[in-house]
Parts: sequence; structure tokens; C-alpha cells
Amino acid sequence: MGNNLFDIAEKVVVITGGSGVLGGNMAAYLLSEGARVAIIGHTAEKVEAKLVDLKKRGSNVLGFTGDVLDKAFLVQVKEALVKKWNTIDVLINAAGGNMPGATIADDQTIFDLNLDDFRKVSELNLDGSVLPSLVFGALMADHGSGCIINVSSMAAARAITRVAGYSASKAAIDNFTRWMATELANKFGDKLRVNAIAPGFFIGNQNRALLLNADGSYTDRGKTIIANTPMKRFGNADELNGTVHWLISDAASFVTGTIVPIDGGFSAFSGV
Repeated sequence: MGNNLFDIAEKVVVITGGSGVLGGNMAAYLLSEGARVAIIGHTAEKVEAKLVDLKKRGSNVLGFTGDVLDKAFLVQVKEALVKKWNTIDVLINAAGGNMPGATIADDQTIFDLNLDDFRKVSELNLDGSVLPSLVFGALMADHGSGCIINVSSMAAARAITRVAGYSASKAAIDNFTRWMATELANKFGDKLRVNAIAPGFFIGNQNRALLLNADGSYTDRGKTIIANTPMKRFGNADELNGTVHWLISDAASFVTGTIVPIDGGFSAFSGV
């Protein structure tokens, strides 16, 4: 007898930051599971290149180029998807990033923080998840069902050196996830859920030089992270997919307002 508890076929999933490493990997996986996927990216060339790759895995995929901080653009995406697929079931807020001025270098202190860059990083990571949640979440509320997944970080709950702006904005994501989850459930019903995943340390384009030397060996920062990760390795992008799948599916129908670590034990380890 079949079990449909984890079936996500035909669900319409929007992924901001879908042309990036983590968002793009999620898109490919969800397509392989039968979902209909729309990716949003900031750079046309990256979106088009990702679409070429994704279309090898499934035909139910669309790409949109624009700014997640542009409400008019997000509304246009929403209207296009409703016209194409009638609804939107899932939003994954994977857009985000960092800037040098919001990062404290080894030879700097917190007093060298560039407040303009700090604001830009906060805007991208926090507002860049809040605004899509409002635009696409309103449609979910009207339909009485939907799932939002935010992307938090290990930097949200612990004071990880250097990434001051990124840490502050991801901590705010945790709070917004809980707040939005309770707001939607209280006012629009138990079929609306908001959760977050908190990846540990994965090698991506933005942090590669911080964690790996040119020869592939670990930098000093990379060694420190591995020493504090019980599994003694960095994560692979596809290791996020199982948790994302679960949160999207009916298997997580009573799960909302939670932040799920995917970190090889980093958040559980005291370091001693």
C-alpha cells in the first residue's frame, strides 16, 4: 500500500536565490521529486545558465531575474506563476549574502565595522526574506495553505567571529520565522507553516577562500570549524534536501516556527 506522506509531486515551489549553489541544488532535487519549480536570481546570466541545467532534470521549471527587495517585481512573479500553475504552495527564501565591510578582518576590531555595508547585508538577508514572505505568503493565506522555509545559519545562534552583519541578520531571520509562523497559524489556520533550516558550514563561492587554500587544504579558519564539528567535515549541498523535502511535505504538517540545524553536530558541541 502506497504512502503519500512525503509526496511533493506537483507542488509549486518558488526559490529565491535559486541560481546560487544551495538554492540551485534544492531546485534540482525538488524537480527530480516531481515539484514545479520557479527560481529567482539577481543576475540574468546566472539564471539562464541554471535553467539550462535544471531543464535537463525536468520541464516544469521557470526562471525570473530581478531583485528580491523589489516588491513590484515579486508581485509580477506571483501573477505569472498563478497564471501558469494556478497557485504557489511553497516559498524557499535562499537569497542572501555578505559584504566585506560588514565583516571584521583578522587585523580589525568591531569598531572598524562599515555601517553602510552592515545595513546592506541586513537588508539583503532579512528584508530579502521578509518581503517575499509577505508577497507570496499573502497568496497562501488567501488559499488557506502554504509553506515557507527561510534559510538561517549557525551564525544566528552563536558568536562566530568576523561575520558581524551576517550574524545579526540571520539571528533576525530566526525571530521572524517564529513570528511569521505564529501569526499565520493564529490568523489563517493550521495549513500555513513557516520554518527555517540552519545550515552549518558548506563550501560555496562566497566562503571558499575563507575555508580552503588554493591546494584544497583547510585554512586556519577551516581547521577551527572542522575541530568544532563532530562529524569532522563540511556539509555537501545535497545534504540540505532531505530536511527541505520533509518540511514541504505532509510529514511535517504539525511542524511550524522551528529552526532545524543541518550542521554535522556543530551546534551541539561545546568544543571540549
